[in-house]
Order: sequence, then structure tokens, then C-alpha cells
Amino acid sequence: MIVGDNGRYSVQGSITMANAKTLLEQGAGLLSGQDAVVDFGQVEEVDSSAIGLILAWLRAADEQKRTLRFSHLPENLKTLAALYGVLDLIPQDES
Repeated sequence: MIVGDNGRYSVQGSITMANAKTLLEQGAGLLSGQDAVVDFGQVEEVDSSAIGLILAWLRAADEQKRTLRFSHLPENLKTLAALYGVLDLIPQDES
């Protein structure tokens, strides 16, 4: 589930193969027309589909000429991203 507004959003629960498509669709709607920060601080579980989800959101943001950043990425997500060689492609918000 994704909650928030005004360019700041929070993903809650899990990001797994079971719900990645739903999150992809929710996230695409949120990006419409604005730059955004997506907070992963309330994410409880991830699998490799989370990497695909982030990259798809980034691609959609780029197509719309929007900036998308991510905050509070879980360590296991960072580890997966590093393993796949894409960690540097995920812009992180330090605020």
C-alpha cells in the first residue's frame, strides 16, 4: 500500500512478487505531474521484485520529466540492488 500526498509518499507492508504489479500501478498514478520522494521506512519485507518496481517507477518519472527519490531503503533492499549492480541508479533522499 502507498499512502501520502503532495509529493511525499510512504510504501507500507511488503514489496514482493505477490503485490508488485499493484504497487507499480499505484505508484504510476502518484507520480503524475510532480516530483516525489518515496519513503520505504515502513516496508517490512522485500524480494527482488522491489528492484524492478523501483526501476519501473524511475523510468516512468524520467518519461514524465520528473525527479523521483527514495528514502529509508531497507538494508536488504540495498544489498539486493548492489548485488544486481543497480544501487547507484537509485537516487536516495537524505532529508
